[in-house]
Amino acid sequence: MEFHTFSNEIVFFDLETNVPNKTGQHFHILEFGAIIVCPRTLEEVERFTTLIQPKDLSVASLRSSRSDGITRDKVADAPSFEDVAEKIYGLLNGRIWAGHNIRRFDCVRIKEAFAEIGKAAPEPSGIIDSLGLLSDKFGKRAGNMKMASLAAYFGLGVQKHRSLDDVRMNLEVLKHCATVLFLESTLPNQLEGKLESSSKIMTRSRSSYQTAQRAMPYSKGSLVKMTHNVKDLLSKAQGNQALQSLIKHSHSLLR
Repeated sequence: MEFHTFSNEIVFFDLETNVPNKTGQHFHILEFGAIIVCPRTLEEVERFTTLIQPKDLSVASLRSSRSDGITRDKVADAPSFEDVAEKIYGLLNGRIWAGHNIRRFDCVRIKEAFAEIGKAAPEPSGIIDSLGLLSDKFGKRAGNMKMASLAAYFGLGVQKHRSLDDVRMNLEVLKHCATVLFLESTLPNQLEGKLESSSKIMTRSRSSYQTAQRAMPYSKGSLVKMTHNVKDLLSKAQGNQALQSLIKHSHSLLR
């Protein structure tokens, strides 16, 4: 496969897979979703998503506990990974890869899938893993580092565990975390550690179905304005080498 490279573009991507429940069973990609983001404005400029039919349909669940979940019927008529491999390669190869826990999961699954069809896997020009980045800089303010918890903390809705929805949620979570940390770094004595107690939202535990309170860093009405602020800041940091400037500025926001 021969494609142009786009070393200064960011592609957020996410995979949905089966959950191996038998000895020797492997992960199989059931859905791929990606958005290409402008590094200057963080605006979505391209998107792609597809269900994927595994070679063994039995690895896909007959039913899903989620209303819009992936079932065996949904992937039965979907293209195989080999059918969409060229498109996925073109989206990923030579771009900055971004996502939540992609180093340990999504990147590995992509390489496995390409190896299985005997083709070279795409290579990133850099990787931004929001799990590692936010674990180090934002901490467990949301209770844990799961995307669902981080999204609930900022009032961004419920994680759907569908690829395109999840990558968009990932981008919004990253913007919000960066904004909070930037504000705290601007006035550390007044704000650091104090934004958490300014307001409350109600969340429901999946295990006990009991209602519990969780701290919100600020009211939902102010989130849109703050999101625009961080986009402006990242835009100003853009230079000739987008990867270097983006990572450098991300680290400055998250100190």
